[in-house]
Amino acid sequence: MALITISGYPCSGKSTRTALLKEDLERRIQDPSYSGPVRKVVVLSDDLLGIQRSAYDDSRSEKPARGILFTALQRALASDAFVIIDSLNYIKGFRYQMYCAARELKMRVCTVHVLTRPEQCRAWNAARVDGKAYLHETLENLFMRFEEPSSMVRWDSPLFTVVWDDPSLPLNDIWASLTEGSLKSPNAGTQAVPKAPTDALYTLEHTVTSIVSAVMSAQAESGGMGGSTLLVLPSASTLRVQILLPTRALALAELQRLKRQFVTVHKKAITLGTVEKGIVDWSEEAIANKFVSYLQENLRM
Repeated sequence: MALITISGYPCSGKSTRTALLKEDLERRIQDPSYSGPVRKVVVLSDDLLGIQRSAYDDSRSEKPARGILFTALQRALASDAFVIIDSLNYIKGFRYQMYCAARELKMRVCTVHVLTRPEQCRAWNAARVDGKAYLHETLENLFMRFEEPSSMVRWDSPLFTVVWDDPSLPLNDIWASLTEGSLKSPNAGTQAVPKAPTDALYTLEHTVTSIVSAVMSAQAESGGMGGSTLLVLPSASTLRVQILLPTRALALAELQRLKRQFVTVHKKAITLGTVEKGIVDWSEEAIANKFVSYLQENLRM
């Protein structure tokens, strides 16, 4: 139902705030007065997913680590869960990617940013005795590369900024954003591109070739009279399409040229997935009707 992204410098106190937020959300959904769909709170973090601090030492190991986190997020997103991502989340492009995954499922989102001074993070990192400290070079590099969340962009908002020495969280405001915030429908940027059937290319080529043959046969039978003509496709005797032919002799080369133009445009749509908005019909009948319309628009009458 909602995605909560926790962001902040390394060793800034993010996990402490995550634990506090998780406890509050679980208390609220277990309250007898709550009647919403959420039944669980899921936390995803580097530690829980087995991602070592050394993964951030270089980009070659960091990229697979983010892949592990994103894959776990996709599995966890559900209509009955609050999902909290407790990680660095310092790259705005990665935060946008997670936002898109949530929006595709029509889930609410919010970001909690733990604002901590670098010197405090260095001190907390140096004081760790659990073997989970960052190397000094890695820590400084992450400080430099950190892209702070902004309430001005849709994937970071609503944004709740918490100062490092404030032990509390705006829990009521966060709860309201997760349960009462506006739900945005997925748009073209967050939806999977519809795919054509596996036999669409064959159907396209076969159908337009049949129509060209049918036009040439009909013209020969009528003696080039033109006008409204019923075409019966050789490939399927039950499929008939009506076409308005010009009152002149059509050359096969002209029909073949228009056929190549039509096929080129629609082949690109099939192979690249760049199809028209809405439902696209790649059936033989639909292709036949579209090609006939294309011929009537481009043939010189």
